[in-house]
This record gives sequence, C-alpha cells and structure tokens, in this order.
Amino acid sequence: MSKRAVVIVDLQKDYLGSGRFPLVGIDAAAANAARVVEAARRKGDRIVHVHHVARDAASPLFAPGTDGIQPISAVAPQEGDAVVVKNYPNSFRDTTLRETLQAAGIEDVVVVGAMSDVCIDATARAAADLGYGLTVVHDACATRDKAFGDSRVPAAQVHASIMAALEFGYGKVTTTAEFLA
Repeated sequence: MSKRAVVIVDLQKDYLGSGRFPLVGIDAAAANAARVVEAARRKGDRIVHVHHVARDAASPLFAPGTDGIQPISAVAPQEGDAVVVKNYPNSFRDTTLRETLQAAGIEDVVVVGAMSDVCIDATARAAADLGYGLTVVHDACATRDKAFGDSRVPAAQVHASIMAALEFGYGKVTTTAEFLA
C-alpha cells in the first residue's frame, strides 16, 4: 500500500467565480488538482479531502448549510476517500487529519487547493513540522489579490511569494506536469 496521501484543501464552491469569494485561477487550479487526484488514485495513494466550514452561520465564507461549503465537482470525494472538516486555516488544527494519515501509514503528503497564502501555507508548514515529506503542486493551488496598507498585491505575486517560502524551508514545490511525469 502507498505511503503517500494527496490532501485536497478547501476546493469548495465559495471560491468559484460564482461563489462568495472568487479566486484568481481557481478553475485551472481545480482542473490540475483533479489530474493529480486521478493519477494518485491509479497509484493507490490515499485521498483526503479537507473542507472548511465556518463556526458562525453568519460567516461571509463557508457558512454552514450553504452551497458554498460543497466541494468543487472536479474534485468531489469518491467512495473510500477520507473527508476532514476544519474550522481554521491549518488543516491539522482540531481535526482528525493527523489521525487519518497515521492510521493509513502515510509518510508523504501532496497538498493542493486554496488559498495558497492561507490554508495551503498553514497546512503545508504543519505537515512538514509533523515530519511528513511534503510536496505542494503549485499550479493546483489558487489565491486572490491581497491588500497590505496602501499596497495592492496581485494574486500571482502572493502565490509566488508563498511558494518560494515553502520551497525554501519546507518541502518540494512542483507543477502538475512535473508531478505527473
């Protein structure tokens, strides 16, 4: 049995163009994530979906009971996949993710999803800190423009900065094509 898991973080409908919080490049990221998941299934890797559900029903993002918390169809869970619900950016915080990975004997995690600079960053760093071998498939991740003070930071720069930091200190950052090769 494979000792690798693909962890799909927050690829949920609120991030689509029709959702409450659209991300730049989310359609391409979801399509790439689906390719990564399909290849992982063929290899017998464990597939773990992490879905964010806000604790407050009035939350503007991922509010419980809304369509926005549903997975993007291209990466919807299939029979045998694990599904973990989280309330914080770090997919390991107060969830069953670590136990799920341990029970399956997982040593390496591949992370895809959203947002690059929040939940992907927090989850990837936590995975590395917990001793897992880490790969982030960066073109299977997405974010949006951000603001800091009087500056507007384009999504591509936000994404590149986070991926550079993850590659420098935490694990491998690759493309879908490189991952599938």
